[in-house]
Amino acid sequence: MYVAVKGGEKAIDNAHSWLAEERRGDVAVPDLTVDQIREQMALAVHRVMAEGSLYDPDLAALAIKQARGDLIEAIFLIRAYRTTLPRLGHSRPIETDDMACDRRISATFKDLPGGQVLGPTFDYTHRLLDFKLAAEGEALADTAPIAPVDQAPMPRVTEFLNRDGLIQTEQASDATPPDMTRAPMAYPAGRPLRLQALSRGDEGFLLGMAYSSQRGYARNHPFVGELRIGKVPVSMEIPELGFDIEIGEITVTECETVNQFAGSKTEPAQFTRGYGLVFGQTERKAISMALVDRALRWQELGEDNVGAPAQDEEFVISHSDNIQATGFLEHIKLPHYVDFQSELELVRRMRLAAGADEVKEAAE
Repeated sequence: MYVAVKGGEKAIDNAHSWLAEERRGDVAVPDLTVDQIREQMALAVHRVMAEGSLYDPDLAALAIKQARGDLIEAIFLIRAYRTTLPRLGHSRPIETDDMACDRRISATFKDLPGGQVLGPTFDYTHRLLDFKLAAEGEALADTAPIAPVDQAPMPRVTEFLNRDGLIQTEQASDATPPDMTRAPMAYPAGRPLRLQALSRGDEGFLLGMAYSSQRGYARNHPFVGELRIGKVPVSMEIPELGFDIEIGEITVTECETVNQFAGSKTEPAQFTRGYGLVFGQTERKAISMALVDRALRWQELGEDNVGAPAQDEEFVISHSDNIQATGFLEHIKLPHYVDFQSELELVRRMRLAAGADEVKEAAE
C-alpha cells in the first residue's frame, strides 16, 4: 500500500488545518452530525461498510464525515481501522433463507410463495428533483407508519428450477474457505476466494465489468432469479459454553442470477447461477457481483473463453480493489524528483545523439 511520505512538517500541519477548515465549511451552517449521516445517507454508509469489510454503521458514518464525502477515502479509513482490531473468533455462515426481507423481487417468476416485496427502492421513481427536500424545516409526509407484518416463508426462486433439474446444482462444501485478509492472493483463486474479493471490490469497477458482459464481451445476459435485502442473525460458537449464541444481526443484499447455458462435453443444457452477497442495501453491487461471478465460472462449466475482460480472473480481482488502485494511482502525486531527473537526462542524451546523427548524415 502506498501512503504519504514525510515532508516539511510545518507545511503538512498547515495542510491538515486547512483540510479541517474545508471539512467544516461555512460555520453559519449547522454542523453535520454522525447520526444524521448514518440515518439519512444510509446507502453511502452501506457502501463504505461493504467495501471497507467492516460492519459498523457508526464508524462508517464517521469515516464519511472525516473524508468530506469522498467514499473511497472513507473506505480507506475503515480498512485502516479494521487492521487494528483483534480477531476474537469466526461467526457461523449466515442463513439467508431465514432473512427478514425488506425487499425481495424476482424477474423470473411473477407469482411465487412469499410474494414480491418491492420495499424501499428508486426503481419506480421518476428521477425528477424533489425541491421539497430543499425546504427548511422539512416535515415527514402525512402518512401512517408501515406496520410490521409476519412474513410468509420465502423459498428460494431457483429451487423451483432445481426441483426439475433445470438449473445447475450448487455443491456444498464443509471446507473452510481461505481468508484473503490474512493471506496473499494467489491465482488461480477459486470461487470462494473470488467471491470474497468481489464482495469488497469497487462498485463502479464491478458495474463496468458486469455491463461489459451484458453487452456481449462474455456472452452473459442473465435474469435476476431473486434479489433479497433484509436482516439476518449472526451467531458464533463460544468454546466455554459449547454452543452457538446470536451476537447480533446485520443487513445484507443477496442476488442470485439465472443464466442460459447451452451445455458442454461434461454438462447438459440447463440454467446456471451467478451469486452476489454484500453488506447493507447495495443491490447494484450485488447484481454486478453475481454477473461477474458467473462470467468467471467459464472454466468450471467447460465454456469457451472468448477473451473478455470479465472472464479474466486475475484481471478482475487485481483491479477491483479501489484502495489498492487509489494508492497506486495517487502515489504519483508524491515527490519523484530523482526519477524525473534521470528520465530528463536520458531524453537529453537521446536528443543530442539524434542531432549528431542528423549532422553526420547531412555531411555525407
